[in-house]
Amino acid sequence: MIPAALGLLLGAGAVLAASPWLWPRREQAVPRPDRLAAAVSDRLVQAGLGRVQPSAFLALSVLLALAAAAAAVGLIGVPALGLVAAAAAGVLPWMLVVSRARRRRRAARAAWPDLVDHLVAGLRAGLPLGEAVGALAQLGPAELRGGFEAFERGLRSRGTLAAALDELKEAMADPVADRVVETLRVAREVGGTELPGVLRGLSSALRQEAAARSEAEARQSWVVAAARLGVVAPWIVLVVLASRPEAAGVYASPGGTLLILVGFAVTVLAYRLMLAVGRLPEERRWFA
Repeated sequence: MIPAALGLLLGAGAVLAASPWLWPRREQAVPRPDRLAAAVSDRLVQAGLGRVQPSAFLALSVLLALAAAAAAVGLIGVPALGLVAAAAAGVLPWMLVVSRARRRRRAARAAWPDLVDHLVAGLRAGLPLGEAVGALAQLGPAELRGGFEAFERGLRSRGTLAAALDELKEAMADPVADRVVETLRVAREVGGTELPGVLRGLSSALRQEAAARSEAEARQSWVVAAARLGVVAPWIVLVVLASRPEAAGVYASPGGTLLILVGFAVTVLAYRLMLAVGRLPEERRWFA
């Protein structure tokens, strides 16, 4: 008995001694932030609602979906329409935020070339880089002043330009702002004297890009309007028909439920295809 125990102890000791080579310690992966929360947070910032927490926004969407489902089932008596109403009401806040963010981004895209020109003028006047960027808080449109005000506060509190530029990027959450900030960061770290020329070239490129994009959006806006009309009109007719008791009984049957759900899936797919055809892709934040 004792020799067996000693053998087990010897074997356990040998395994423990060799464990660093047999099973090397792995570095724990740094948990990445939730992609959904990050996407919602970026959209809220772009829409000017940066103080709203993503969790609160998602909770509000869920509550609206439940309220719409209860109202639809209570008024019409068709469970499938309740599911459709819940899906539509749950997505509605996100669509409003995306629409508001798109309008603000369009306005910011048109304002950035002038802001870059003012920045070049400030640098040529002899202002330090931090003061030249902070002065844009009094010159830019209302959609962009909050970001430059946050930059001024961060620069005064910390006294570090790099951290203030990071706060400016977070407050803007805009691809154009990322390009401008990274240009300023590289110029500051490298110490080149060609920053005004680089900024003038960037301003010209942004102005041409904004003009081309505005023209394309104006030509394709009718596609988006037609997609929205094609989505809403059939469901308005369906709600009017389902308000009659005999029609509500038909739509509440298994066949009617399947018809409504398949129609809703086809509607969503067609709407997404129409938007993909009629809307220009948004610029990604490569330097986020």
